Amino acid sequence: MENRGHEGHPPGGGRLEWIDVARGVGIVAVVVGHVWTRGGLRDAMYSFHMPLFFLLSGLLSRPQPVARFAWRQWASQMRPYAAFLILLIVADQIIETMKGGRPIFHDWPHDLLPILLGGSWLRGPFTIFWFVPCLMMARIVFNMGLARWPHPFDRHWAWVMLPCLAAAYAVGQFTSLSPLGVLSVPMALVLLWVGAAWQLAAWRSWMVAPLVLLSLAGLMALLPTLNMKAADYGWPLLSIGSAVATSFLLFRLSVRIAPFSGWIAAIGRASLVIMYLHVAVIHYLSPYLGKPWLLMTALLAPLAAYHLIRSAPVARRIFL
Repeated sequence: MENRGHEGHPPGGGRLEWIDVARGVGIVAVVVGHVWTRGGLRDAMYSFHMPLFFLLSGLLSRPQPVARFAWRQWASQMRPYAAFLILLIVADQIIETMKGGRPIFHDWPHDLLPILLGGSWLRGPFTIFWFVPCLMMARIVFNMGLARWPHPFDRHWAWVMLPCLAAAYAVGQFTSLSPLGVLSVPMALVLLWVGAAWQLAAWRSWMVAPLVLLSLAGLMALLPTLNMKAADYGWPLLSIGSAVATSFLLFRLSVRIAPFSGWIAAIGRASLVIMYLHVAVIHYLSPYLGKPWLLMTALLAPLAAYHLIRSAPVARRIFL
């Protein structure tokens, strides 16, 4: 039986099906936003899709030994990061050469530095690679805070989150350079804390109306949309607040539809592989496929790759 918190509020922890459903919804939104690169559909997806993953990670956070957690995060996240990055660099060399074009990285050994810097130095099929190191760094720092103040409503968190929020809005005004996605870490920390705090908040029926209104303001582009990679968070508090509202509503929806949403949960379990590979699929196939077919291919090809990787023990240790 599914365990729930106050009045059906989605709890964190455990391998609950609704978590995979929420991840599935989130990764589909990410792919849609990269297939449709302009217009209302793109803006709607960008209004919440990346914050959803940070909020979900915060909701699932628990205080853990600082050094052990940091090492485990580094080992488990950067290994697949490096493996997928190398795979796509090799693929780009082959594909662009076969097409008679020039690979994105073609000036060796000078290109080694931007590859190692990652983040804003990666573009084209590599553009999504800012996300995982950003999430990893934010989780390590957030866990350091949780180890000291395990309760998200501890007053000390206010003294941490307020400067983080100010820094999040300030850094994007001064630079666009973001090695390994570090530019987005301050807002990622805020979202992790909001997710952790949300887990402890009792759900009340009156919350639906303000959350829906705030969510619609972002989905309908009444508020400027987000670009977390560039630390562009739209209107202060309102645009990111809309992303939070949409994500919380999707979390509650995921709890309700989880019993009959196995297909979206399956996509959610493969979300990391889809995150790494879908942009490359879009990048190379967009001249040849219409957008609906491109969307389907950008989801199904990485999903097939995920199951292929899972079936091979060596590949599973490297890529998952």
